[in-house]
Amino acid sequence: MFKEREYWAVTFDTKEFNTQKIVGIEFDDCTFKRCDFKETQFVQCRFIDCNFIDCNMNVVRFSGTRFETTHFKRCKLNGVDWTMVDYAEFLSEAPFSFYESVLDYSSFFGLKLENLSLKQCRLIEVDFREAELVGINLENCELTKAQFRHTNLSAGNLVEAMDYEIDLRINTITGAKFSREEALSLLTSLDIILV
Repeated sequence: MFKEREYWAVTFDTKEFNTQKIVGIEFDDCTFKRCDFKETQFVQCRFIDCNFIDCNMNVVRFSGTRFETTHFKRCKLNGVDWTMVDYAEFLSEAPFSFYESVLDYSSFFGLKLENLSLKQCRLIEVDFREAELVGINLENCELTKAQFRHTNLSAGNLVEAMDYEIDLRINTITGAKFSREEALSLLTSLDIILV
């Protein structure tokens, strides 16, 4: 368990914090490697310039927690409700990014996160409905049954993304980039016959 209220430039390696409730702690320039945070609750914590690498964070809760320039690499983040994070009112850029991570069954419902990066991630049944995700990077992501409804993906990068179903009539994709082969799936919402 964490004994201090603030941690600066500390590396936590192969630690188990699963099912714990962590309240009001600030982590600045910290790295978490191979840590287990399964079902952990972070309440009103703060992560600044932190890195999570190869961590199990399934069903973690971030109630009132803030992020600034935090990166998740090869982490398991299944079932995380990202709407519970405390987003600063002045925030314009996404405060976190994901690489080679699994975020199945997570929710970004209604969030405004410009330039959110989710490169090479698995995003099965992730909820992106009502979200403002201008400049999102979904490069090489698996999006099976991901939900897009009234979602703004303008200027987004969906190159090499796969298995998505995005209805052109109810989503905004102006200036977004798609791979030619996968982009044909965009036409399925138009009720036309391709020959």
